[in-house]
Amino acid sequence: MNLAAGPPFTVPDINELFSYRSLVHPFKIGPVTFHITYLTIVMFVLSFLLCALFIAAFRRPAVVPGKLQNLMEAAIDAVRENIVLQTIGPDGDRFMPYLTAVFFFVFAMNFMEIVPGVQVPLTSFMAVPALFSLMAYLIFNYLGIRKQGAYHYVKDTMFPPGVPKPLYVILTPIELVSKFIFRPITLAVRLFANMMAGHVMLTIFFLASTYFLFKAHSLFLIAISPAPILLSIILTGFELFIALIQAFIITILTAVYIDESLHPAH
Repeated sequence: MNLAAGPPFTVPDINELFSYRSLVHPFKIGPVTFHITYLTIVMFVLSFLLCALFIAAFRRPAVVPGKLQNLMEAAIDAVRENIVLQTIGPDGDRFMPYLTAVFFFVFAMNFMEIVPGVQVPLTSFMAVPALFSLMAYLIFNYLGIRKQGAYHYVKDTMFPPGVPKPLYVILTPIELVSKFIFRPITLAVRLFANMMAGHVMLTIFFLASTYFLFKAHSLFLIAISPAPILLSIILTGFELFIALIQAFIITILTAVYIDESLHPAH
């Protein structure tokens, strides 16, 4: 039995997993160059399908809801009860449309990881989480300034009430950097890193399964091929769970930041 027979298994370069050629010639609008790739088309189609789903569910709402309306009402109610009311309270109802859109859109983009023909989470490209982070950053800062005024908003952030004044030497720079720099960065990186890592992990296991079954000429490797296949299936289910959790996390953190702006501690 030759354990070394067959071509060696090599892990693909990570750039190969996230590089998609432009379907049309790149074009510029101002200083920004745009590339229309396969995943760009997927994102537009996904946006259209989500809009169509909500329109179909609530175009003609009934007192006794049908199956689709009942399903979508339950999903929206879950966002309201478990995220909005738990973090913001009754004031959060006016932010329901935005937070609901964030949750469903992020989950749908994460879900693309296990959809045949796509099999890559759109949130594993940094531009997507960065956009959601930027929107959250603009919203909670706008609400904070509108609620307290620019001066008091920045002052209460840098000099939290009730803290002994000597501690401001340490606390003020930490609070300033944490809220205005690290908060948007960590919000984006958390989603990006988790989904990128999951995509890389699934790719490696599926490639290993293919190699063991079809490329290796070793009876030993063929014999153990069910192990990575089984593990790949388990990891796919785990990735679906991660997709849901990451959508929940970015939505609830956005809600927490909104709540801090609406209800500053004094």
